[in-house]
Amino acid sequence: MSCTLRVMTCNVRTSLADDGPDHWSLRRHFCIDAIRAQSADLLGFQELQRDQFDDLDSGFSDFTAWGLVDEPHTDSPVNAILFKMERFDLVSQGGFWLSETPHVTGSRSWDSACVRLANWVRLKDRETGVDFRFINTHLDHVSQTAREQQARLIVEDAAAYPERYPQLLTGDMNCDSSNAAIECFRQEGWSDTYGALHGNGNPDTFHGFHGADYDGASGKIDWIFARGRVAPIASHIIREQRDGRYMSDHDFVRADVEITPKSLVST
Repeated sequence: MSCTLRVMTCNVRTSLADDGPDHWSLRRHFCIDAIRAQSADLLGFQELQRDQFDDLDSGFSDFTAWGLVDEPHTDSPVNAILFKMERFDLVSQGGFWLSETPHVTGSRSWDSACVRLANWVRLKDRETGVDFRFINTHLDHVSQTAREQQARLIVEDAAAYPERYPQLLTGDMNCDSSNAAIECFRQEGWSDTYGALHGNGNPDTFHGFHGADYDGASGKIDWIFARGRVAPIASHIIREQRDGRYMSDHDFVRADVEITPKSLVST
């Protein structure tokens, strides 16, 4: 039996920023409500500070949370993963820093402006028995060299699994489809779930809390990739506002995917 699930990527904007009326404390309830309304099974977050993680952990009490902290002196699981506890069994979990020393906490390389890391969980769907891996990350926003090298680390880590093994990757990649970092994913067999269904358009997913009035052009920098026995069914960019305020400075992205069991794949 195939496994159908819904995954989201959500850059919720750090609570450390001085955002005035858009500060996390003033939009957290709306943000949580908007995400819950999407009925996702898997959630990949970026920019979480400890207070935000605690808010989400409370708001999604029916989910299990996992994520390494970014630096030794902090307790912020910036790229936390949440998954529905009643639906999945946790097989294993882990993470690594996107640097030349990926197992050194807080390490960074290639002039990366920030410490960057990837978290992952390996899950088993209780109803179908389908086993898959879910990865969540956030590439650097300044150094192009860092973005490319960080992408290579992620695909090299994923390549330890068989080519047809189902894997999902969410993240704010801080670059659009024209960037070499995105091409690195494509070359290693990762497909864009949104692009597979909507073509090669490049809709903005960053708006700086200005929505349609944003005068920049970010392109689609928030991604949900798939590799192996995963087929996209639907994908949407979530553009929500309440009383003129937005969930975040990013739109969120959602994808429905179908994972085919190994036993149903012809060899």
